[in-house]
Amino acid sequence: MRRLIRTLLGLALVLPIGPALAGSAPDSFADLAERLMPAVVNISTTQIVQGHPALPQMPDLPEDSPFREFSEEFFNQQQQQDEEGQTRRVTSLGSGFIIDKTGYVVTNNHVIADAAEVAVIFNDDTQLSAEIVARDPKTDLALLKVEADHELPFVPFGDSDKVRVGDWVLAIGNPFGFGNTVTAGIISARRRDINAGPYDDFLQTDAPINRGNSGGPLFNLDGEVIGINTAIFSPSGGSIGIGFATPSSIASHVIRQLLDVGRVRRGWLGVRVQSVDDDIAEAFGLEEPTGALVASVAADGPAAAASVEVGDVIVTFDGKPIASMRELPRVVAQTEVGKSVAVEIVRAGERKTVSVVLGELPDEEMVAAAETTAEPAAPEQEAPLGMSLAPLTDQSRQTYQVGAEVTGVLVAEVEPGSPAEGAGLAEGDVVTEVDQQPVTEPEHVIALVASARDAAKKKIVVLVDRQGDPRFVAIDLVDPE
Repeated sequence: MRRLIRTLLGLALVLPIGPALAGSAPDSFADLAERLMPAVVNISTTQIVQGHPALPQMPDLPEDSPFREFSEEFFNQQQQQDEEGQTRRVTSLGSGFIIDKTGYVVTNNHVIADAAEVAVIFNDDTQLSAEIVARDPKTDLALLKVEADHELPFVPFGDSDKVRVGDWVLAIGNPFGFGNTVTAGIISARRRDINAGPYDDFLQTDAPINRGNSGGPLFNLDGEVIGINTAIFSPSGGSIGIGFATPSSIASHVIRQLLDVGRVRRGWLGVRVQSVDDDIAEAFGLEEPTGALVASVAADGPAAAASVEVGDVIVTFDGKPIASMRELPRVVAQTEVGKSVAVEIVRAGERKTVSVVLGELPDEEMVAAAETTAEPAAPEQEAPLGMSLAPLTDQSRQTYQVGAEVTGVLVAEVEPGSPAEGAGLAEGDVVTEVDQQPVTEPEHVIALVASARDAAKKKIVVLVDRQGDPRFVAIDLVDPE
């Protein structure tokens, strides 16, 4: 069965109650729901789109059919109107919640994306026009503002870091436009990565969440917002008990910046990192596959200024352990720009700590390039580890789109079934380091591989550049045939 991650379109959740209910579940959620519903709002958006909704194909009628002329005239008229650029108004519903008595409202960015008009509808059916104050697509959050003639009910953010798997949570939403719906469940999992963005760290809940709940908060039994409903995992679009919410630890940080400065300033370390798997850990002499391996360092970045090097493994950042590569971008992004932080690294098997002053993440981030399908260059005679090597030339740089700043040895061919192929190397890759030693000639690679074999190493680490995307790979060392 094909499974889909679907974003939600709809209403929201709830407001706070006293801590007396925290811990065990109450006999009823009625008092909590009653207190929370006034702070939950419906987000109604209007979009202006070109043309008409998709029409069915004109039926294939016989030439002598009395309906054929009418059918052709109708479909031709609709096509002409589309080509003339006629517009229509499309409305959709979402969810949100009030965070301040003066009228600031939080929702998902995808709820108000491309909206020409946004309205907030309150629990008593009062409707007010809303201004989009700021948005952050990377975390799918948006901040709205309405002007009311009285103070509005609102809900506070709680601490999602204190939430445990198994804790009760409550959701109030407006799925499918039926009106307020209250659902309860538990936290099913934490720190979920659903490939929605670079800072995935979702809470997972089995509280039923359907289309129409996007932008609504997830509450603990104290009535605090500990998550913002963003996506569901479903083959049908309806709830199957797997919903995802952006934790308040991320959301509150983003919303605070959107409110204060109108945009999100994220910390920037200036490195590109990769995961540490079992092979990399063994090759680098690490006790376990943990941390983030530095594959490249921006020349003008904060890490370079602190002497962080390619091949370093970052294991803690600002006192926070980095168990996996994906944790580092999130932790760095949430750290204050300009702050001096301690970064613990493992270099050549030894731990050391460097001090890094964080910069601000540039708007344009480096992205990995795609593989090339260009013609191979002439290979060298020897093929260590099953890869034929050749010096970099002006022609091969052009053929394989290798930047002028890259130095190394070209992989001209990879033998099927070889250790190099097993490690993922491909024609057109550039080997820049072998066993953490820079290489510029095929002979350098051959000598370093031979030296590693003489030292009875089981694996050797190679730094490969693929169209500007550097990456370490661990290759099995086998006896030459």
